Amino acid sequence: MSIAIGQTGASKTDRLFFTGMALASVLTLFLGFLPSYFHRSAELSSLTLLYQMHGAVFTAWIALLVAQTALVAAHRTDIHRTLGVAGIVLAAVVVVVGVAVSVETLRRNGGPFGDDPRKFFAIPLGDIIVFGALVGLAVVQRRHSEAHKRLMLVATISLLTAAVARFLGQVGMGGPANLFFGTDVFVLVLVLYDLASRGRVHPATLFGGALVVGFKPLLYYVLSDTRAWLALADALRI
Repeated sequence: MSIAIGQTGASKTDRLFFTGMALASVLTLFLGFLPSYFHRSAELSSLTLLYQMHGAVFTAWIALLVAQTALVAAHRTDIHRTLGVAGIVLAAVVVVVGVAVSVETLRRNGGPFGDDPRKFFAIPLGDIIVFGALVGLAVVQRRHSEAHKRLMLVATISLLTAAVARFLGQVGMGGPANLFFGTDVFVLVLVLYDLASRGRVHPATLFGGALVVGFKPLLYYVLSDTRAWLALADALRI
């Protein structure tokens, strides 16, 4: 059942919802990376330049999401469009740095869950693949605001996987299954919002949500065990 509201009311509701989701993303990022990045203990080894860049670039993307949703809420779509150009550049940097960090972690034999590092490599790489695909599609759909803002939100949700994993680990709920389910909660909230406000799920939500909920676990649980994947990971470790 949809909420019966007029166009003006729907726009206001959208502004409140997407601003709230952006702020929820900030909170998730902060809580997840508080011990290892934002308030890193002196007992831990110093982060390399690459990992420092990784933290800064990903934080900048979340901050940009908040700024962009706030600008739309304030009816400053002119600034929103101008800032969007910088957002495209930043998204490209996020992809490049994200892939570089994923490969570096693989080479260091890093990764939780006691996994073969080659298998774990599928998680961060899957995050970046989904993020890049959705941001690219969002740029193509930039003149269609309903699709654009949903694709940008789900792209950001894909990046939150690492923060979700770290937060769940802090509260004793670590593990790949909980990691995926924890990220899926954000997608579920968007699906429920679509149903409540529109009476149906927007196609952008369906497509983006399918990549987060379906593609990333598929990459980890199925494709990362194949000979082709292991050969790729071995080649990248050299």
